[in-house]
Amino acid sequence: MRILVTGAAGFLGSHLSRYLLNKGHSVAGIDNFITGSIDNINDLFKNGKFEFLKYDVTNYLHVPGRLDAVLHFASPASPIDYLKYPIPTLKVGALGTHKALGLAKDKKAIFMIASTSEVYGDPLVNPQHEKYWGNVNPVGPRGVYDEAKRFAEAMTMAYHRYHRMPVRIARIFNTYGPNMRLEDGRAVPNFMVQALKNKPITVYGTGEQTRSLCYVSDLIDGIYRLLNYDINEPVNLGNPHEITLLELAGLVKAAAKSRSKIVFKPLPEDDPKVRRPDITLAKTLLKWRPKVDLEEGLRKTVAYFKSRV
Repeated sequence: MRILVTGAAGFLGSHLSRYLLNKGHSVAGIDNFITGSIDNINDLFKNGKFEFLKYDVTNYLHVPGRLDAVLHFASPASPIDYLKYPIPTLKVGALGTHKALGLAKDKKAIFMIASTSEVYGDPLVNPQHEKYWGNVNPVGPRGVYDEAKRFAEAMTMAYHRYHRMPVRIARIFNTYGPNMRLEDGRAVPNFMVQALKNKPITVYGTGEQTRSLCYVSDLIDGIYRLLNYDINEPVNLGNPHEITLLELAGLVKAAAKSRSKIVFKPLPEDDPKVRRPDITLAKTLLKWRPKVDLEEGLRKTVAYFKSRV
């Protein structure tokens, strides 16, 4: 296949592009480098099946030639980013999704949107299943990301219903691994950098809020399986193993062999108290489940961050 990946220089986009190339597909990558990095894809330029365009996908989007799939992964994805870039976050979720859908329609290609567990907001059910509508504050500081992704899902389903387009909606839960930015702002990069520098590890609130962390190779495998399965409704992709942030801080400290102390700061506004995917659908339809356990994934991620800190 020839596949377009928006956000190709980002954390997930770079891993996805590399995975697709390794499968023998051709990849056209697009990124405007707001949060992506050329370092994530430098090695891909040696592959004759990889093309790249520096471009903002909220503008008119034209890609010459055949496309078999359009994978829309462009978006700031961490609180520190979407608080810094609130309007670009909304635009890439709304205008960017619209442009990418239009391109997929024109090319008669499969369209995939990289959605997020944040569509569930601060959930009132745990674990979160695909039929849960969420508990989102549309006017809070996190609303720019949550509502951008909710709108993107709505537009994707509108194109599916009205134009009979084949679409895929990947609801991605917390994922970690190499190619995350040091200043990403999410728990794993924060803890990693602080631990490797032997600085205090910052835990917000009491640290009893939970997350479920999926290693990036597992997630990319799930995304590829979803792309190749004929289901148009949302599918959760993530690791159902739930852990408190305080426990995670301790595991990162141990993996980094750090002398850091754990300190506590006030909880940010609208920070979700629990986050755990129900992956019954993915297990049943895609025959997918995460394989990399947290300790192994953290060891691999520490090795990457050591090379960067």
